[in-house]
Amino acid sequence: MSMSYYSTTKRAAMIAAMIIIGATCAVAQRFAILSDIHVSPGNENERQLRLAVEEINRDDAQAVLMTGDLTNEGSDEQLRNVKSILDGINKPLYVVPGNHENNWSQSACKTFVDLWGNDRFVFEIDSLVVIGLNCGPFMKMGDGHIKQEDLAWLERELQARVTPGKRVLSINHYPLKDDLDNYVAYHDILRRFPVVAHQNGHYHHWEHYVTGGINGVMVRALDMRDGNYGYSLLEVRGDSTLVWDKRLGMEPELKFAFARDTRCPLDAIDVPAPLTRVSEGRLTVELVHRDEASIFTRLSVDKECIYFGNSLGQAKAIDKTSDKLRWLYPTNAMLFSRPAVSGDMVVIPTADKRLLWINRRDGKLLWSHEADGPYVADGVVHKGILYQGGYMGFEAWDVKTRRQLWRCGDITNYCQAEPVVDGKDVFFGAWDTRLRCLDRLDGHLKWQWDNGKSARLYSPGNVVPVVTKQRVVIVAPDRHSTAIDRKTGKEVWRHYDKEVKVRESLGHSRDGHVAYAKTMDGTLVAFDTRSADYRQLWEVDLGFGYEHAPCIVLEHKGHIFTGSRRGRLTVLDAKTHHIVLAAQLGTSEVNGFDIDPTTGHIYCSLIEGTIFRITVK
Repeated sequence: MSMSYYSTTKRAAMIAAMIIIGATCAVAQRFAILSDIHVSPGNENERQLRLAVEEINRDDAQAVLMTGDLTNEGSDEQLRNVKSILDGINKPLYVVPGNHENNWSQSACKTFVDLWGNDRFVFEIDSLVVIGLNCGPFMKMGDGHIKQEDLAWLERELQARVTPGKRVLSINHYPLKDDLDNYVAYHDILRRFPVVAHQNGHYHHWEHYVTGGINGVMVRALDMRDGNYGYSLLEVRGDSTLVWDKRLGMEPELKFAFARDTRCPLDAIDVPAPLTRVSEGRLTVELVHRDEASIFTRLSVDKECIYFGNSLGQAKAIDKTSDKLRWLYPTNAMLFSRPAVSGDMVVIPTADKRLLWINRRDGKLLWSHEADGPYVADGVVHKGILYQGGYMGFEAWDVKTRRQLWRCGDITNYCQAEPVVDGKDVFFGAWDTRLRCLDRLDGHLKWQWDNGKSARLYSPGNVVPVVTKQRVVIVAPDRHSTAIDRKTGKEVWRHYDKEVKVRESLGHSRDGHVAYAKTMDGTLVAFDTRSADYRQLWEVDLGFGYEHAPCIVLEHKGHIFTGSRRGRLTVLDAKTHHIVLAAQLGTSEVNGFDIDPTTGHIYCSLIEGTIFRITVK
């Protein structure tokens, strides 16, 4: 991205033109804003939204902005239902999704795009350019994130559209501040243009804030509790921006009014330079690839290449030594699953419901299988058999013959985390509240366990279990640690500690006697997997602060590797538990750690599109 847009002459001309407009322009742009409506079929918000649509249709707003969280779980049913109501608006409607559409999407974020045509928009009214972006988080717990390709699109659109005399209204579900992991890069583009405001929702309350010279406007939710239902009105005038609270059936109440600065906001936000290489003791960390798009997948590595998928739907093979592209295979949707490498084949699970058999050498498609729903889970190849979680099913495939050996269809939601294959058993969780043990040979159910709660969001859906000879240990978003008898599936112990808030990040010692869990307070706790009761062994502050990334914890070559929601790598000595390396790899979530079977090196990817190699001497 270029560091400036306007030349000095053009900038001066633009500022002069904007001053004139601010003094004389009588034309105002008026918008009705719906945000955080959280509609499910039949709930009270559905009824209130219909009333809001009726009022909006009577208002003289020129357009309607819908800034995220249309639904509660992002299911296809909920999305289609809310669209049928919003289709009743008699004005132009522009929509971006929120975290409730992105994080728990039944279609892996595809149905939203199918229904509304895109997850971003740009349009112009008079002298105002209105531009909105999706910000995730995408199919797993994380902070907001603007995809790399969307940042590039934002810059291109603003450069092309913002001529002297024009202004910009920025739209997102998240505020323009620390809630977005790459808000600095987002702000760095916006600040080069005359932005009247950045408008967002997400927090269900009113707030006027300023980030690096740009005014931020956080608007109300449809339901503000205590019978207070409504929407927001925003008006951009020649010299000011005004925001009203419009309760249903009542007159608008002015909430904010601020003058429009006639200058482009020039305040930069200082951040450390991106890390490319660091060494400490026996450890060396170095950047080996920077992608054009965001990366949500973990990595597969063989003796020649690194394999991954990106947010453009591209499955890629990158040469480990030269960082040159070996091949690229385009799919139709963002990729969330790690490619599975076996022999001469790479199997790509896609978000558009397919398993693709790709030639490892040239990237050509050999065969394709279409399923009933998207694949977002990491598969595991064991003795030539791919064990792969899917949507409402779990499958075993002979990779070489491309034959499905068995399928367990007794699942009512999607699988996400990597399964564990051990002996004659396969263990995995799903977002239907259950952890299962299947027979590895024929797929029959040996046992299943659930936490007794009906809420799916508490499921062990994105945790890789720790499996020993006697136990299966998990942590989950209900903040409990649980040990289950491996043979019977009966609960051995279940532990909750309000001071030790585990979530989905788990790992184990080499001998399996110790489980490592990363907490929501950024600490690493170790507990005994053999004890008849929960027994914590030690605890170390990783320096992460508030933390929720489901990144696995890995022990390898005498070290314990952990990654944070904000790109921080912390490595501990496995014997002393002392921190031996802490490095800021970037600003976004660490997706996970994968070992190169040929060299023993560790590779990890960050959502912002970077790949690092960690070498242990």
